[in-house]
Amino acid sequence: MAQATFSVRMDEVLKKQFDGLCQEFGMNASTAINVFARAVVRQRRIPFEISSPESDITREDAMHAFTALRAQAKNNGIADMSLDDINNEIALARTETET
Repeated sequence: MAQATFSVRMDEVLKKQFDGLCQEFGMNASTAINVFARAVVRQRRIPFEISSPESDITREDAMHAFTALRAQAKNNGIADMSLDDINNEIALARTETET
């Protein structure tokens, strides 16, 4: 079977960690990538779950966060800001960030 080269860019620290684990498994990184590729082709899917570490935000969670922000605004004396005041604060923050 003809061989082809596959080049991947990754973080240097991650590569060192990956190489170390592959050695512990008795293989090199190239063999590990081949094992992964064969599993993907054989199973016709990624052979593990890819998910976000964040859980779904519920309406209850969102309302709790909103209530907490409202209380914080009241404690900081800014609960009565108008929409224009808020937009001016946003514009000021953006201007300060750009400089």
